[in-house]
Amino acid sequence: MTTAEPMAWPSALSDRRAKREPFDWYRRMHEAGGIRYDDERNCWDVFSYDAVTSVLTDAETYSSVTAPEDNRGGLPSMLSADPPEHTKLREPVEEYFQPGAVRPLAPEIRETTESLLDEADAETGGDRLDVVDDLAWPLPIHTIAALLGVPADDRAQFKAWSDAVVAGPQLTDGDRLGLETQRQDAALSLADYFAEVCAERREDPQDDLVSKVLVETDLSDMEVLGLFRLLLIAGNVTTTNLITNTLWCLDDAGLVEEVRKARHSGGTAERLDDAIEEALRYRSPVQRTVRRATRETELLGRTIEPDDRLSVWLGAANRDPERFDDPDAFDLDRSPNPHVAFGRGIHVCLGAPLARLEARVALDALLERYVSIDRVDADPDPVASPFIYGVQEFPVAVERAP
Repeated sequence: MTTAEPMAWPSALSDRRAKREPFDWYRRMHEAGGIRYDDERNCWDVFSYDAVTSVLTDAETYSSVTAPEDNRGGLPSMLSADPPEHTKLREPVEEYFQPGAVRPLAPEIRETTESLLDEADAETGGDRLDVVDDLAWPLPIHTIAALLGVPADDRAQFKAWSDAVVAGPQLTDGDRLGLETQRQDAALSLADYFAEVCAERREDPQDDLVSKVLVETDLSDMEVLGLFRLLLIAGNVTTTNLITNTLWCLDDAGLVEEVRKARHSGGTAERLDDAIEEALRYRSPVQRTVRRATRETELLGRTIEPDDRLSVWLGAANRDPERFDDPDAFDLDRSPNPHVAFGRGIHVCLGAPLARLEARVALDALLERYVSIDRVDADPDPVASPFIYGVQEFPVAVERAP
């Protein structure tokens, strides 16, 4: 079974409402055994928490090089690489994304957040905003672009490119050829831009991540270009959705005021941390990833053959009743909370500490600035991506604090 489309939408998630709320399907899949083979997509779907973590932590049996014949000539990416290539691409930048390394960015993130909210208030009179457009997408773009040394004037274009790279068929009315052309054009534009930046930094190094990687590592130009394209895209879409999804969860559960009160009593960071971790589990910004079997193996009693593709459902693992009590409840007091929203194993999300920091700073600023935040659209469109999860807009009515 060498032909597969594991990232295509399963038929159960063919409409917009199911894409936005796939959790009933997850529940049925858990009840049916936690794994199935999809003949339409020619791949295994893996839902069980134990099976998902087993796949993610066994890089020898389950390769991230899902389609070797399609990877020739493209920019190298740690997401689609196995050791030793993965190690070579990841190690040079890991230190820059550790919790201690990103923590000093908090004041700049807060300043950017306040500036973005000032702009939104000036445009609307301070009584409404779209959390996605006004805050959740520009903030991570600004942060990761600043780390890379990208000028502020270029960041809106980066948003368009990164969205196109991860887009799903909705953006082209199901036209897969048009979608692929759109993705390739965006990827080429990003590569061309970073090629120019790298050439400039080699001649005149600056105090940014691009210069440090060029000067301090032996990565090739192609490897550097692939690395920075990945960092930009990953730094955009996952954090955007983490910020929005956390507020979405708090609003649905009626917990915004509880977290706000914790802020006034000095417990903001702790309660926000609880909310962010539970949102990561409950509405994971990345719902699935893909692997390829390198040998015959067994998973949940099913025989996986060499070169079989597996669609690994992180979002479903985070709703597994065998691992989480009352998994369909959003519970701020859930402890422990060993979700797999950022993956496991060698591919655990490099930018997880930065994403958590940005979400905490952004949400704290919202709770400080507004005494009420009320969602005004109960039926937003889902993000147009087969693996990134969130909504395209999140309008809220707000009231400024005195």
